[in-house]
Amino acid sequence: MKVIRVGLWSVWLYGFVLICFSLYTTQRLPPFKDEIQRTSNFNHNGFSHVRNPRITIFSAPVPFAGSARARQSLAIRSWLALSSQITVILFTQNPSAVSFASAFDSRVLIDHSVDFTFLGTPFFHSMMERSLAFSTDISVFINPETILLPDFVCTLNYAYKLDRDWLLVASSQNVSYFPFHLDDSGKHWLRKDGKWIKPQELQEMLTQKWLGNHCDDRMLMAWNSKNVPLHNGVLPPFLYGKGIHNHWVINEAVLSDFRFVFDASSTISSFYLNDEEHKSEKTSSFSDAKNRSWENVGNSHLGATYGLLSFHEINYSSIVKLVKCDGHYLFVDLTEDITYPFMDQGLNLWNRRILHSRRKKKTVACVNHIKSQERVLNCSLRDQLKELAPLEFPFSLESLLSGTADENKTVVLAVAGYSYKDMLMSWVCRLRHLQVTNFLICALDHETYEFSVLQGLPVFHDPSAPSNISFDDCHFGTKCFQRVTKMKSRMVLKILKLGYNVLLSDVDVYWFTNPLPVLRSFGPAVLVAQSDEYNKAGPVNLPRRLNSGFYFAHSDGSTIAALEKVVKHATISGLSEQPSFYDTLCGEGGSNRIGDDRCVEPETNLTVHFLDRNLFPNGAYLDLWQKKNVKNACAKKGCLILHNNWISGRLKKLERQVLSGLWEYDSSKRLCCRGCMVLS
Repeated sequence: MKVIRVGLWSVWLYGFVLICFSLYTTQRLPPFKDEIQRTSNFNHNGFSHVRNPRITIFSAPVPFAGSARARQSLAIRSWLALSSQITVILFTQNPSAVSFASAFDSRVLIDHSVDFTFLGTPFFHSMMERSLAFSTDISVFINPETILLPDFVCTLNYAYKLDRDWLLVASSQNVSYFPFHLDDSGKHWLRKDGKWIKPQELQEMLTQKWLGNHCDDRMLMAWNSKNVPLHNGVLPPFLYGKGIHNHWVINEAVLSDFRFVFDASSTISSFYLNDEEHKSEKTSSFSDAKNRSWENVGNSHLGATYGLLSFHEINYSSIVKLVKCDGHYLFVDLTEDITYPFMDQGLNLWNRRILHSRRKKKTVACVNHIKSQERVLNCSLRDQLKELAPLEFPFSLESLLSGTADENKTVVLAVAGYSYKDMLMSWVCRLRHLQVTNFLICALDHETYEFSVLQGLPVFHDPSAPSNISFDDCHFGTKCFQRVTKMKSRMVLKILKLGYNVLLSDVDVYWFTNPLPVLRSFGPAVLVAQSDEYNKAGPVNLPRRLNSGFYFAHSDGSTIAALEKVVKHATISGLSEQPSFYDTLCGEGGSNRIGDDRCVEPETNLTVHFLDRNLFPNGAYLDLWQKKNVKNACAKKGCLILHNNWISGRLKKLERQVLSGLWEYDSSKRLCCRGCMVLS
């Protein structure tokens, strides 16, 4: 009995301990409602819910005016309606976009820091580079008129859970009629009669008449923003929305194999209106150039220029497709009839070919249906680039002047040959940073002309320019230098006669700020020029100290008559044009000098004013280029510009400017930057 009694007490004691332990454990478990929430966070594919990703959509709209405003507004509002996690970045310089974005607070931001052509078209490679500055989970590039429906976010949420880096592409549907709009809240789609329509109904309607086209330029691309690049190549300076850049990126991404590339066209409902009026809006404002076809031609030449023809071009039908069958997402290789279900441990397509379509009748039927909708698309880039039309710019000098001159009918003129193309771009980038847009490029050779067209610059080619320009031996004192300088004064004279004021600036002149307000203040019949005098004290108008690489000329009778005399003198001179400027306007030996900073040409009564060297220093004044911090040294002097002259040789000049930090162009990425330390 004693043993039985001890045994019963032991059972009771163990039971009590177990009850206490159970109560303690129960208290440590999450509440039942949390367990329900956790359970609901598992979807039908069997993987746990990951927080909704932050999505940043990048696009570049045209001005918000006319029908374009309505189309773009509807598209952008459709993006914002999908999720509070979506932010929109619009790359544009047009003020109408700022007014539009203000209605959406911080969810729609305007960024004008990318590179644009002089017609206002942004460069795609600059947009891609700029997108890296934004913190986000998923980056999306999309046409500004493409409307999105909720399955877009569902697809991205699914892709975000994939355990590897990926690039998603999807073609958009072209619809000719879309009688639906969003209500004022931006949350509900309405029919024409004002009644609600479910987004699922819209998706079904679009699926029934799928007209997606990989050849179209309105494909969308999305990728998870990790540290792995999209591709191995250097993105050429494509113009945004001109058709080739999307294909180039996809082609390079597949070939580089850095990311898993898949086509989600069948799981994303995206579409745009086929509006003929839209096509007519994409015109130039210049009267003698009624379209921008040169931009499309330019993109084709970019493909050839940067070696696209030599690449192995991928076939879109070979890209793995993301499909949705019976409520489940599946990756399908249509060329091999193999599906790849999601594995919670991570996606490894090439080692997990585990589900053959013959094993599931529903999957077979679904995949066959999707396969029947696939079309053989003849949109080979190789074929597009085989026969290239000559790269022609449809703008005459007169139309460029009318389109680029400022309100005072003033243009900034630069003259450059191909050997100085990188310095030209650094100069252009600096002017863009200062928001100086009234500049023109006179190309000395066809190579510079083509290069400038592809960079989106307002350029013209002077047929009278010397043809035998040396690449490395065209610096001060050479015969090449003499030939080049003489054509600069001829071009300035031509523009003056067309009624425009001209600031002639060599591309080796660094602008700290816009000098035009100061230069204009001297008034008409005054030619203001930089002094090449290097002595720290004394007159700045000594014989042959007029620098013809930086001067401002008004379009008036006195200036034109005086410049005609300079051009005539330079034609018969065995020197460069610089001595012709001084000897003609200031007299040989300085006989026409007045005071320490002026000359007056007696026949035309033109005054020549030599600029203050503290504001407009040449390359030898105060040894500014030798300072440890050139920018700070110039800032203390109040410099408006600094000329990179008084140094012999192109490479030495280039090195000096790059090492000083006064360099604004990254030739390796073909992008404007600030303080670049990149030499080509």
